[in-house]
Amino acid sequence: MSLERPNVLGPAVDGQTRCVHYRTELDVIAIQFACCREFYPCHLCHAEAADHDAAQWPVDSRDEPAVLCGVCGHLLAITEYLDVDSCTRCAATFNPGCKLHTELYFQN
Repeated sequence: MSLERPNVLGPAVDGQTRCVHYRTELDVIAIQFACCREFYPCHLCHAEAADHDAAQWPVDSRDEPAVLCGVCGHLLAITEYLDVDSCTRCAATFNPGCKLHTELYFQN
């Protein structure tokens, strides 16, 4: 059985989840926001497109598959994403700068 790739919302999203805010070769993840369960490439996309404030994933939700690799479509659990620098399925490298603002998405 094949899982359908989640829809990614936000301005100017390309086929690998890049957006108008973050569009380098390494910007290939989208995060499912805890507040609406919708995927966005970044917090700025959510702020522009959603009709509500963003909410962080609680610490006790770290097993939730909430990070999408834009290259292969693999869903990573939050804890898995926080522990790696690349996709555990296809090895696509993630932007290391994203780790600088994880508090926007995940409670510490």
